[in-house]
Amino acid sequence: MSDLYARHKAVLPDWLALYYTDPLEITHGEGRHVWDADGKKYLDFFGGILTTMTAHALPEVTKAVSEQAGRIIHTSTLYLDRPMVELAERIAQLSGIPDARVFFTTSGTEANDTALLLATTYRQSNQILAMRNSYHGRSFSAVGITGNKGWSPTSLSPLQTLYVHGGVRTRGPYAELSDAEFIAACVADLKDLLGHVRAPAALIAEPIQGVGGFTAPPDGLYAAFREVLQERGILWIADEVQTGWGRTGDHFWGWQAHGQNGPPDMLTFAKGIGNGMSIGGVVARAEVMNCLDSNSISTFGGSPVTMAAGNANLTYLLEHDLQGNARRVGGMLIERLRAISAQLPGVREIRGRGLMIGIELVKPGTDEADPDAAAAVLEAAREEGLLIGKGGGHNTSVLRIAPPLSLTVAEAEEGATILERALRLVP
Repeated sequence: MSDLYARHKAVLPDWLALYYTDPLEITHGEGRHVWDADGKKYLDFFGGILTTMTAHALPEVTKAVSEQAGRIIHTSTLYLDRPMVELAERIAQLSGIPDARVFFTTSGTEANDTALLLATTYRQSNQILAMRNSYHGRSFSAVGITGNKGWSPTSLSPLQTLYVHGGVRTRGPYAELSDAEFIAACVADLKDLLGHVRAPAALIAEPIQGVGGFTAPPDGLYAAFREVLQERGILWIADEVQTGWGRTGDHFWGWQAHGQNGPPDMLTFAKGIGNGMSIGGVVARAEVMNCLDSNSISTFGGSPVTMAAGNANLTYLLEHDLQGNARRVGGMLIERLRAISAQLPGVREIRGRGLMIGIELVKPGTDEADPDAAAAVLEAAREEGLLIGKGGGHNTSVLRIAPPLSLTVAEAEEGATILERALRLVP
């Protein structure tokens, strides 16, 4: 056991998860690569949990942070903040939400907390619809709407949560239906549920479930839900903490695959926009955002330094068409992994879109999740110089692939080759 690991265990909570039998200390990075304390180089296919969105040590972001820190690091939202206003203007325009207002936080958890506060206040209801297999953060209220027991340590909650079918396409009671039948069944279930309760405040849903293992419904499900919700005045919150900023390739926001009945009432974001800096936030229609009748501030949300990073990172993302790169390189990587998995009985499914890809592992010849195999592949990939993630609602048996959006074709091929060798090592 390394000295740092021993010190970690002595002062930090036992429930603070660490990857690997021999935990890894990452000391620096560049592009799509990072190095550990022993000087070993790794191809990073997880980006600090989908957070290093463009590249490690991106010069444009590093320069913006350095220059802003040299002027002033912190003021708070009690003062006018030019970088915050500039980034808010851009995000409001990109969101697709009419008459949008933006509130910045320091994390996706805090963003979802804020969205829940707004929804329950606006609707005067503490009932929330959430998806089974979902994850929305670590706080008390976010845990209370998380539909994944592996990340929900308590049943206590300030909210009454009702869980809806539809987030997982290939498991559950509707798995054998066609896409159209699946959507129809989920909508019928939602209508039936709403017929038995007072109208909830909102539905919160990840367009692609992140911690849940990169699962997703057929395109159009949330549009069909939206029609039902609008009839009853129920809000739709799109949790874009992992899906936003072009990661899915086909769309800038995940909700756009379900946008036939208009944009969500609110979307939450975080992770990738800061490229490692702590930025989260909520975009909402003005009447929803402005519904609070008491004062509020954010001490660290909208910090001049993080906003400078977000502006520089967003500019780089748009000018270099990283969404298009995610679509092209991600599509190639998915097809490469599907070709590999066709020969491996322990791989149940390759799913995802863009550079958000899941590999679900099961015990060969069964539909039973195999978390031991996922842990073994994670370790084997690390040994060969590749960092990946894992998750899933069925005992973390899904490998999660989410590299920076600037990933090259050569790097995608290198990662796929390592993954193939790691997967073949598992019985």
